[in-house]
Amino acid sequence: MPSPRRLLVATAALAALIGIAPPVAAQDRTMVMAMVSTPRGFDPDIWVPGQIEASVNVYEGLTRFATRPGANGRTEVDPGRVEPHLAESWTVSEDGKEYVFRIRPGMRSPFGNELTAADVVWTFEKSNAQRRTGLFIRNVALIESVEEISRFEVRFRLKEANRIFLSVLTLHIPALFDSTEAKRHATPEDPFAARWLGSNTAGFGPYHVESVTAGQQAVFVLNRGYQFERPFYSRIVWREVPSPATRVALVRTGQVQYAEQLPLQQIADLRRDRNVRVESVAAPGSATVRMNPRIAPFTDVRVRQAVAYATDYRAIGEAVFLGLGTRSRSMLNPPIPGAIDAYTYETDYDRARALLAEAGHPNGLDITLEYSTNWWWEEPLALQMQASLARAGIRVTPRRIPATEITARRAVNVWTLPFMTHLTSSFVPDPSYNMFLTAHSRGGSNVNGNNNAELDGLIDASVSERDDAKWLDIVARAQRSQAESATFVETFLPGTHEVFATCMEGFMWRPHNRLVWKDLACRR
Repeated sequence: MPSPRRLLVATAALAALIGIAPPVAAQDRTMVMAMVSTPRGFDPDIWVPGQIEASVNVYEGLTRFATRPGANGRTEVDPGRVEPHLAESWTVSEDGKEYVFRIRPGMRSPFGNELTAADVVWTFEKSNAQRRTGLFIRNVALIESVEEISRFEVRFRLKEANRIFLSVLTLHIPALFDSTEAKRHATPEDPFAARWLGSNTAGFGPYHVESVTAGQQAVFVLNRGYQFERPFYSRIVWREVPSPATRVALVRTGQVQYAEQLPLQQIADLRRDRNVRVESVAAPGSATVRMNPRIAPFTDVRVRQAVAYATDYRAIGEAVFLGLGTRSRSMLNPPIPGAIDAYTYETDYDRARALLAEAGHPNGLDITLEYSTNWWWEEPLALQMQASLARAGIRVTPRRIPATEITARRAVNVWTLPFMTHLTSSFVPDPSYNMFLTAHSRGGSNVNGNNNAELDGLIDASVSERDDAKWLDIVARAQRSQAESATFVETFLPGTHEVFATCMEGFMWRPHNRLVWKDLACRR
């Protein structure tokens, strides 16, 4: 093993080669991050690599989740409480169908324009016109209309009273845009300046993109019009460093303050390294293997249940997640309110074989498990499933396909993937929202074509139920219904593992599972 001095010299040379400057003086307040690639765009309605990681630091919602003291002295999100943010207050009608928000005055974009009700209305009109993620958000929250009452008052009318609405407004989708600036870049063919907003930012959050050099770096600077507590860092340098080994070396030697997406084996090693700080959270995103109930042989619930019983959960936990994951027990997982241990499947090869025989497959099955490389665990999980299911007579052929292909084939109303890996997660830690997103037949992330009428009815009822006790009962019944249908094989929560320089403090896990720069500071 090289000496610390040799490692430092070698890494400094490498940093110079790829364009990372030596550590800046503390008073400059610049954070340098080693990232997989530079952002490909900034419109929250259009997913491209790096967009979400940037957008959550540029755009913020009318509301936000409250926080509370957590374990180990860390502050954590309280998903049960929503409080004002870019809106300073709101009133709600007695029937729960009308909300009037008072916009917090003085919130300005980097262009100097003040946030008003007109910006909120324009934002929702843009998402409606683009018919992408923002429209799904609008529909799931049952938003009928958004109207300007006065300069700082905006009215939301809902189709039905629902529990999701205030939580949805915590999101960066639809983004609250500076419509005054955006309109300067609109054209008759592009009335909402979608092209300009794809490569520029115009929000009211703490940061704003200053420059992007594709393949090298993006630079973000502080939005001086941000009225909340001033972030420690006034400048963020997002460097493209494709090699995980290089990202590790750079954070170890203090050349960068943060390194993203490191393989779990390296995380396990870094947790014992005094030269870095590793923050780990059992975030609710679950690594799943999904079956499409619209495509044989998975049209038969007995086949799906056989796959669930033929899965070696212990081996997956050890071989894939290295003992650092948490077993997933539902399509919902803590800290989502109402999560229960609904997924009761344990490895039972005899039961799996019996179910296959009942379903007309006494000699087993031949199936293909398709996966991509969107998440580091997909290939090792696919290989582990191949070994495990073989013991029940289910002969699996793992097949890696391009990320673009898997995205296109799992799209809503396409659903041509019979058996696939997928990470189930959402940006809103609300059970009704989570269930609707991933398991409802009309869900925006219903990637495996779920079509369970009973489950749809329970999810719909949970959205509109206002009595807490009745709501929790419906949420529990929905989780049990989905687990019994076995369209998801719930394996483990990979967790969120963030790697920082030793001086870094303030990390707080957020429901979107992305790093929030304003939380961070370097305390030497």
